[in-house]
Amino acid sequence: MFSRTIRRPALVARHNAISFPQSTTIAGSQKIHTEAKLTEMGLKLPSPGVPKGNFAMAVKSGKMIYLSGHLPTDANGQLLTGKVGAEVSPEEAQGAAKLIALNLLSSLKKEVGDLDRVKRIVKLVGFVNCVDGFSQQPMVVNGASDFFVQVFGDKGVHARSAVGTNALPLNIPVEIEAIVEVED
Repeated sequence: MFSRTIRRPALVARHNAISFPQSTTIAGSQKIHTEAKLTEMGLKLPSPGVPKGNFAMAVKSGKMIYLSGHLPTDANGQLLTGKVGAEVSPEEAQGAAKLIALNLLSSLKKEVGDLDRVKRIVKLVGFVNCVDGFSQQPMVVNGASDFFVQVFGDKGVHARSAVGTNALPLNIPVEIEAIVEVED
């Protein structure tokens, strides 16, 4: 269970509700607008997060956007918590990584105005709060990686690190940061 305030069935339902169709076109060859693609996937961008310290959620430098580590918050702003391999299964943590990817897109949109300006997802760095001996960090972070490929196709393929740690802020199961290149 993620926390006492979040029941496992609700998380599993949310995790299962985030399914991603492979279609990337409408009427044959016309590309889908990124936000229309999210709508087609049954997803809606949440409100962008607010930094809880002296930092920015996103920083633009030239054509690059550096997105701070994002936390797994659901559509209601509820923070998902728990240690992977104890209170949280690897599959639940993978679902949390998908939520983080959606939150990253929300911050990215706030910074650049239009998600169609994404030229490439360059790199993700994922941290997994896990028990000793847990070795499935890459599978957990695949939740975000797969999401970006499903949304952006080849532009979503990226370099990545997936690291296990004994603790993360607020006892969250996973935190992910990203580097994105955008068009001018």
